[in-house]
Amino acid sequence: MANVTIFGKGNMGQAIGKNFEDAGNTVAYIGSETVKDEVTVGEIVVLAVPYPAVSSILADYEEELKGKIIVDITNPVDFDTFDDLVVPADSSAAAVIAKAASDSKVVKGFNTTFAATLATKKVAGEHQTTVLLASDDQEAKEVVTNALNGSDLAVLDAGSLKRARELEALGFLQISLAAAEKISWTGGFGVFH
Repeated sequence: MANVTIFGKGNMGQAIGKNFEDAGNTVAYIGSETVKDEVTVGEIVVLAVPYPAVSSILADYEEELKGKIIVDITNPVDFDTFDDLVVPADSSAAAVIAKAASDSKVVKGFNTTFAATLATKKVAGEHQTTVLLASDDQEAKEVVTNALNGSDLAVLDAGSLKRARELEALGFLQISLAAAEKISWTGGFGVFH
């Protein structure tokens, strides 16, 4: 069992938290109204906030995040145009976070799933939802995977943190398709193996 802290109380944060709870972990949420001095940060920290909010969280909680596993679920989409990502083409939001929080272990995950597919544990009501994880820290990926064991989600190791670039591109494509109403927010991409 792990203590999981989730920054963000929206649909994604709640759906992710429920999966960790279903697997027997303890989950606490931090929202914009949370008083920092009243917070104990768990060993797994999930950033379930829009990408522009991440830098202030990393700055405000710098000491509390040292040595922790940070799960970055963000898709750094330019929400003004829905036509591009706001990170360099040869980088990723996760790489930017890993550089800023160098004393933490960054894992990219959950960004290729919608909240509805995490809540139902099914893509399009038919196929098991798969969470793809990328990190340069193998042990951190294993800790997150083990913490989700029993959640009824499939978890797949997608490789090093360098793969976050492809995961974010895939997340961006999925969001673009849903925003254009070409797929539903209960749909998305599935992994069959």
